[in-house]
Amino acid sequence: MSSTEPDALLGPADIRDLAAKLGVRPTKQRGQNFVIDANTVRRIVRTAEVRPDDTVVEVGPGLGSLTLALLEAADRVVAVEIDDVLAAALPATVQARMPERADRFALVHSDAMLVTELPGPAPTALVANLPYNVAVPVLLTMLERFPSIERTLVMVQAEVADRLAARPGNKVYGVPSVKANWYADVKRAGSIGRTVFWPAPNVDSGLVSLVRRTEPIATTASRAEVFAVVDAAFAQRRKTLRAALSGWAGSAPAAEAALVAAGISPQARGEALTVEEFAAIAEHKPEESA
Repeated sequence: MSSTEPDALLGPADIRDLAAKLGVRPTKQRGQNFVIDANTVRRIVRTAEVRPDDTVVEVGPGLGSLTLALLEAADRVVAVEIDDVLAAALPATVQARMPERADRFALVHSDAMLVTELPGPAPTALVANLPYNVAVPVLLTMLERFPSIERTLVMVQAEVADRLAARPGNKVYGVPSVKANWYADVKRAGSIGRTVFWPAPNVDSGLVSLVRRTEPIATTASRAEVFAVVDAAFAQRRKTLRAALSGWAGSAPAAEAALVAAGISPQARGEALTVEEFAAIAEHKPEESA
């Protein structure tokens, strides 16, 4: 759709030059690993199915590798960056490399966990290379705060990708799996090798696709009430739900009564339950502890 030349995207030498000029050294504290491969960012944009009418929000744009590829494909891109130096530099990078799209780019200099509104039209997609150490809370926060986000594609540590996309009964199924599934249909969407990053991380990365549910989970319980059950169920993974939910319900017998009322065996464990079943339990929280 754009007349952008292929070399508008950042290659390995461009990334290192930019970083050197800015005095940027990727920090472990912020989980920074910059993508240095143009083919990879284009693949991410393709996999995310970014459309010409999309307003895409990107969290942690870094030096702008993925930002530029998103600008090629989307109508608008809003990038949320916490790092002072990176946030200050990114608009100039966009202007220099993609001047004809610069008016379609906006930067929010903030911690994504604190962002409650974004400039311009409501975002329709979230595409991001999420910092490893905050990937799950950032993802869940963005999905909660911006219900207009229909499609999400995030690059995260492979182990986190597996957890997010896990189904009930899988050994890595847990809190992130259930909470992500509250919002969306979640699946693994590919793997990313280590060599496309600078510095190369010592773990593999994975892509996770989340397509928001067109109909929310059918329940009279609120999201907070359902998530409270999920947190309690997995806080003591090896325990039966009767035991694990005793604190939540007020006692083990009260937990058993709620489980039976919801049609779930008190001897079951959290990792066997769907998000709908957690919602059913939340609906039956005993009155005195509700």
